[in-house]
Amino acid sequence: MRVTTFITRLESSGTGPRLAVKDLIDVEGVPTTAGCRAVANAAAPAEKDAPCMAGAREADARIVGKANLHELAFGATGVNVWYGTPENPLDPSLVPGGSSSGSAVAVATEDADVAYGSDTGGSVRIPSACCGTAGLKTTHGRISLEGVWPLASSLDTVGPMARDVAGLVVGMQLLEPGFEVARVAPTTVGRFRLPNTDPEIDAAVDRALATAELDVVDIDLPGWTKAFTDNGIILIAEAWKADSRLLGKEGLGEQVATRIELGRGIAAENVEQAEEGRKAWRHELAQAFERVEVIALPTMPMFPIPVDSAQEFDLTTGTGSVNLSGNPALALPVPTGGRLPASLQLVGPHNREDALLALGRVVEAAVS
Repeated sequence: MRVTTFITRLESSGTGPRLAVKDLIDVEGVPTTAGCRAVANAAAPAEKDAPCMAGAREADARIVGKANLHELAFGATGVNVWYGTPENPLDPSLVPGGSSSGSAVAVATEDADVAYGSDTGGSVRIPSACCGTAGLKTTHGRISLEGVWPLASSLDTVGPMARDVAGLVVGMQLLEPGFEVARVAPTTVGRFRLPNTDPEIDAAVDRALATAELDVVDIDLPGWTKAFTDNGIILIAEAWKADSRLLGKEGLGEQVATRIELGRGIAAENVEQAEEGRKAWRHELAQAFERVEVIALPTMPMFPIPVDSAQEFDLTTGTGSVNLSGNPALALPVPTGGRLPASLQLVGPHNREDALLALGRVVEAAVS
């Protein structure tokens, strides 16, 4: 299959940072495809920018292209049957991660200084982990979703992706002019042990936290697994509402069509129960943040899988629970001593992106 980082390359000018925009965010004058041929076939050029683009325009950012993605943002591998799969710069035989695959690859290969991605179940953090880059899932509701192709509106977020923390800071300043990193970084970190994690990844996370000389305490989050399941129920139910009209149309991938169809069978009662679970999970996390300032765990429990893998593993077991609660989360590469890096995930209280990036700077400096 051909390899494509961008669905549309743009020859724009600007004196600000080079910006890649995930192709589910409207850019004036450019059709939004959502990585789906069925959408592209009916797409007219966007009449205006999505509101989240305003800061980039004010900063005179150079928009270099609309980045490729997993079709309809509905998948974690980043494989795209219509536009090719962006090549993982660490190893072309491995998935780049999704759904913001092109955004991660664009910054990893220095085609862009900053990229915008979206994250509903891990779609900023997973490709960052797979490609050895940094990504920030923002607090749900902090960045406008108007003009952004929806997957699950109560979970969707837009956030920056870059090679390092400094790039993420620039990205947040584009998304939210006036954003500043906290002057004092958190020091008390709750270490959560994600089930079934590769020991090499766990060791890399522990080593990074120790090298940064943080006050680390082990914490238990009993509701994590249920929160992951509840997130999946809500995501699939809302994806059905957003995308079921595409079923039966030419240019919809078989795998994504099957996922959309799952939403048909989710009863309202199941969604109501998942929403009750969301309330309980938010309460559990709020209590955890009374004891620690930040929660640390791996972004992914495994290394990226092969592109041609016959079996698709669930790459989002470390990320989906955070979408359910709406908290911000930073994904940051940390060395393993082996060929591939691990990815450390730092989760913070709502609207504390400033603190997460401050801590990210500390960890990045310690491990580099």
